Amino acid sequence: MNNAAGADNGLDLYVIAQHQFDRALSWIDDLKSGLIDYLVTPKRTVHVRFPIYMDDNSVQTFHGFRVLHNTARGPGKGGIRYHPDVTEHEVAALAALMTWKTALVDVPFGGAKGGVVCNPKELSQAELRRITRRFVIELGDAIGPYTDIPAPDVYTNEQTMAWIYDTFDVFHRGQNNRAVVTGKPLRLGGSLGRDAATGRGCLNATERFLEHGICEGFESVAGLRIAIQGLGNVGSNSMRLFHEAGARIICVSDSQGGVADVDGLNPDEVLAHKAENGTVVGLPETKTITNEDLLTCDCDILIPAALECQILEENAGRVQAKLVVEAANAPVSPEADEILQERGVVVLPDIVANGGGVIVSYFEWVQNLENQQWPLDEVERKLKHKIEAAVDAIVARWQHIRDKNNRGDGASPTLRDAALVEAIRRLSEVILQRDIWM
Repeated sequence: MNNAAGADNGLDLYVIAQHQFDRALSWIDDLKSGLIDYLVTPKRTVHVRFPIYMDDNSVQTFHGFRVLHNTARGPGKGGIRYHPDVTEHEVAALAALMTWKTALVDVPFGGAKGGVVCNPKELSQAELRRITRRFVIELGDAIGPYTDIPAPDVYTNEQTMAWIYDTFDVFHRGQNNRAVVTGKPLRLGGSLGRDAATGRGCLNATERFLEHGICEGFESVAGLRIAIQGLGNVGSNSMRLFHEAGARIICVSDSQGGVADVDGLNPDEVLAHKAENGTVVGLPETKTITNEDLLTCDCDILIPAALECQILEENAGRVQAKLVVEAANAPVSPEADEILQERGVVVLPDIVANGGGVIVSYFEWVQNLENQQWPLDEVERKLKHKIEAAVDAIVARWQHIRDKNNRGDGASPTLRDAALVEAIRRLSEVILQRDIWM
């Protein structure tokens, strides 16, 4: 990837994406250089600026953008985030990640991402509604059921998606527009199982991976000690689902700190305490810990489910887990990746570990186009099948690369390398099959 302006920080998401892509390419020796340039360059970036009346009758101008990375496999797919620090730079990296993710989990989408620079914590519901509707109007036909399909992301939710759908529908009368966005409320065409999809996919991916026997001594999650950083949608659902699968949740944390109990935490008690107090800290009969404590605690599986770049060069050497499952996007820095590999700590990469969300978003899109709603057990069964197939493909690719490795530099592939190689090969094959013309 060409480094965009301002990406001079090793913890920058764009730099991380570039590093991961370049590392994956080092395991591919038959890809045309011109095709590589096409694969890393966004197809389209839309910038918009628009004024909004605030509740105090003042006017404030907002900046938004939407990056469409690739459409070779289908329309763009990716979230819209509202955050004061969101940048085109960050969004472009996440759009590329979504391209690889959709290819790996085999849904007919390409990657996209969007954002509006704002601080939702300082905005009223009415202001957020006006920002959302105006953003959709400014994007115009840059989004659409067969063009680019948004979804919830940081500080957006099903209500945001409902506003997007309604605004788009008003300007596109006479069409079935429900499929313009996923992650909607159920009554507006949302899918059963969507809310827990990323957490459930995380569990499915972990269980399938353990079945391959790569983590010696681990055959299933039952009885394993789990530490989870972050209790948003993904972390809280992962906590509940891993617990139901027989795992022992020994540490959890949120932005204010964490709690630990070697005998195991009760997810219902954890979430009830957080709902009442705004944090898990202070849960009775638990030990208070920091987020740093959680990342380096004595556990079997560590699940970073919060922000990017949590496991870094300075703390990777102290990680005690045997398996790190990336429920968040890019929680492990490239430098930390190398340290973990040297220490024999396996990382199940985000490209598959948090792929459940986009899979069930695809299911929602299909249901909308067909004016159907599938039962929950069907959604969960189809999700499990997709995730397991992706894990199997990664392991097979990893074994293939490792067995044929003739680079002579002593390097060995990681599961992340294998996942990206598999995704890049799938996308490249589609591009060449479609043919390059005109």
